[in-house]
Amino acid sequence: MRFEDYRISDEIKNSLSRLGFRKPTDIQFKAIPPIMKGEDVLAIAQTGTGKTAAFAIPVLDRLQYGKNRKRDDGIKCVVMVPTRELALQITEVFEEIGRGTRVKTFSVFGGVEQGPQIAKLEAGIDVLVATPGRLFDLVSQGYIQLHRVEVLILDEADHMLDLGFIHDIRQLITKLPRKRQTLFFSATINEKIKELAYSLVNKPVRIQISPKDPVAKNVDHSVMYVDMDDKRFFLERIVKENPDKKILAFVRTKVRAERVVAAMERVGVKAISIHGGKEQKDRLDVMRKFKKGEVKLLIATDVSARGIDIPAVEYVVNYDLPEQAENYVHRVGRTGRGTDKGIAVSFCAPEEKPILNEIQTYLTKDIKVLEVDKEDYEATIDFSADAKYDWKSLIKEAEELEQQHSKKKGKKKK
Repeated sequence: MRFEDYRISDEIKNSLSRLGFRKPTDIQFKAIPPIMKGEDVLAIAQTGTGKTAAFAIPVLDRLQYGKNRKRDDGIKCVVMVPTRELALQITEVFEEIGRGTRVKTFSVFGGVEQGPQIAKLEAGIDVLVATPGRLFDLVSQGYIQLHRVEVLILDEADHMLDLGFIHDIRQLITKLPRKRQTLFFSATINEKIKELAYSLVNKPVRIQISPKDPVAKNVDHSVMYVDMDDKRFFLERIVKENPDKKILAFVRTKVRAERVVAAMERVGVKAISIHGGKEQKDRLDVMRKFKKGEVKLLIATDVSARGIDIPAVEYVVNYDLPEQAENYVHRVGRTGRGTDKGIAVSFCAPEEKPILNEIQTYLTKDIKVLEVDKEDYEATIDFSADAKYDWKSLIKEAEELEQQHSKKKGKKKK
């Protein structure tokens, strides 16, 4: 079945054609019909399968031709998401697919002044995409009215639970009409998620995509055994051998992120970082630069793993293995989106092997190993312009800087 065969508006069909969407993905094929019928849906689908369009297409069609189309009557659809980046990505999808329709979409999230958000809300919108914290704040202050909401969507529900949003979610539900359509999307399922889901949905259509293999089939993922101190050499090699590709590298902490950026800059590789320690305006600027391809290498922490939905990310590198096994799936899912092909490689140091074992247990299969013989390993280090920066050199540099700093302090005292 093709999108042109669906009973949706011509405006939406034109947008899908312009975006290159010809045939629905598995989750879209299974979710769109029941959503169009007004049924509740509980969907478990891995990242990168086209979940956003699966709910955006039928919701946009419903709001465009619904009986109650007056915008001043209140918000008709609320999409709750765990992160600011994801809120912006989903808003963009709604706007792209809804171009040509009269449906207005807007997002609210924390970390920025709420004044401009309030002004936009007061002007009137149809679809609100929001993080639970800021949504709860604005509802409590009386700036958002939810009594006319027809559709509630929870996306990346498992991640919202991980971030501790369960209380905000339950409080917000009490403000919504009981008679509504609820769409619940999650990448993983466990008892906590089941409990939340079934407290919200009513006789849902349950959809589960590729439960046996959480990693999308479009992603060729593998692991490479690399010593912790040598990882920067292998990242440099990957970047320099793939100069035209967008590469997303994940590290464990924000401190590590900045260190890797500095290591790449020393060898002439332009890189930027995104993590929870950056201001919101800086994070938005980083995403813009990476999306436009102004910078090809983005270093990120797991805070951003689900918020990055950039087209044409050809390569994901797990510079550090994630401490939570399921985050492996979310990380490698940043490539191979929709029908695109992607490559993901993980660097595993000897001390990270227990983490690798946990990931493989979670996947219920071993990850393909990229063998690197001794000669090639040494050649990778020799290839690097940073080879002279071994750990002894770095310690020496730090000591020299400390001595210079102490001398300057001494002079100031005199």
